[in-house]
Order: sequence, then structure tokens, then C-alpha cells
Amino acid sequence: MSSNDYYCLQVHDGKNLKGRSNDAKASACLYIACRQEGVPRTFKEICAISKISKKEIGRCFKLTLNALATSVDLITTADFMSRFCANLDLPNMVQRAATHIARKAVEMDIVPGRSPISVAAAAIYMASQASEHKRSQKEIGDIAGVADVTIRQSYKLMYPHADKLFPEDFKFTTPIEMLPQM
Repeated sequence: MSSNDYYCLQVHDGKNLKGRSNDAKASACLYIACRQEGVPRTFKEICAISKISKKEIGRCFKLTLNALATSVDLITTADFMSRFCANLDLPNMVQRAATHIARKAVEMDIVPGRSPISVAAAAIYMASQASEHKRSQKEIGDIAGVADVTIRQSYKLMYPHADKLFPEDFKFTTPIEMLPQM
């Protein structure tokens, strides 16, 4: 029995989710199973395949965790970085730099309260702009499922600290002082 089957069975038999649609319950179970199996997906990605609103999946997600008396690890920028970079056709060098940038930004508390997905998208933007493999905010936003303005907001917080965020061995095509300023 897969994780998703187990969760669906437990949730279906429980009383916590009475009145919620079966699709919403299944979507929440799928979201939890993906995270626990190490292949996390965003709420937006689950919404796209289930046609259930992000808000409803979020509600069912919380109720399902309570019903199952379980928890899931918090998502991090690293959970999405390799998939986003692969979908953007970015080389490993850019992915490693973006991962480093995002991790340092979180460690240095530069992006407090920002979604890990937004931070990952901004880190990818910063790393790609410093390399020869530039990607626009729109391209990154389309892959990450965030708005251009969301990337800009996180990037604005990170930009003043760019010299401390890049890995020491990064090969700059565009120097830090020439990166886009917002």
C-alpha cells in the first residue's frame, strides 16, 4: 500500500474532514505523500492537476495532518531547486550557486517570512544573471509558479548582500556590481 493510499484510507474513515470534497481530501493526501516521499510539490502544482483551490487544499492539508496525528518537515529552498533549474535548462554550476545563495540568504536572515519557493526563484534569478545562462524573472516565475513581482521583492532583499551570498568558487560572467538593480 502506497503512502497516498494509506493517507486516503485514514482520512476517508475519519470524522475531521466531514463536509470536504473527496477531491480536496485526495489532493491534501497527495501533497503530504509527495513531501514524505522526498518529492515535494507546491500547492499550485497540486491545484493544477486536481482543479481544487489552493486555499481548500491548504485547509484539508492542516486537517489531514491533525487527523493522522502526523507531521511533515518544513519545505526548504533545496526541495525545489534541482527541479526548477532542470526545467529552466540551467547547468549544475548555476544550480549549485542558486542553492548556495538561497541557503546563505536564509542563514543570514535576509529573507524573513518569505516562502522558500520565492527565495529559491530569486536565488535562481541572481545566479543566472551572474552567469552566461541568464533567465528572466518571467521564465523563472512560470516554472516556480510565482509572480515576477514576488521574485523582485525577494531579490531586492538579497541584492545588497550579493557579495556574501555567492559561493567563493563561482565563475562570474557578469560581476556583482553589474547585476540588475531593482
